[in-house]
Amino acid sequence: MKLRAARAAALLVAVLLSACASLPGATDELGAPLSGKLSVKVESEPPRNVSAAFELRGNPETGQLDLTNPLGSVMARAHWQPGEVLLSTPDTKALYSDMDALTRDVLGESLPVAALFDWLRGRPWPDAPSQALASEPGFEQLGWTVSLAKFSEGWITARRAEAPVVTVRARLEQ
Repeated sequence: MKLRAARAAALLVAVLLSACASLPGATDELGAPLSGKLSVKVESEPPRNVSAAFELRGNPETGQLDLTNPLGSVMARAHWQPGEVLLSTPDTKALYSDMDALTRDVLGESLPVAALFDWLRGRPWPDAPSQALASEPGFEQLGWTVSLAKFSEGWITARRAEAPVVTVRARLEQ
């Protein structure tokens, strides 16, 4: 277990601290990107936090996610197709069976990446039931509460209350 935690921490550090190196540019074959700022907070022991600018292209089956530092250099790139996800940093490459496995390894928790494509567009993912929130604009889906209270300003917040609590905040460029 310590080896897994050390590996995840090392990968996370590589992603966050690779400020001086960059990867080649993204291809245009994946369509128009969603981009902005992204933060993920996992309230675990130890806590895990990731913040970066992002550019998301494609769809849940085939796509690419770039995380960049404040200077615009790509710190990490996940490129996926059915049955395979390649995570590249300037120093390493790692292969995963799917995005759930990648997020579980890096963050210690799986994120619903397939649903994020729709959530970032302000709508529930069509492949799972959802329920509108009574208290504010947004919905509940897959055990997550997705707040769209500031969607007109580009903000989306998704929170899973089940322990460990996970919060994903995104600010989309408009």
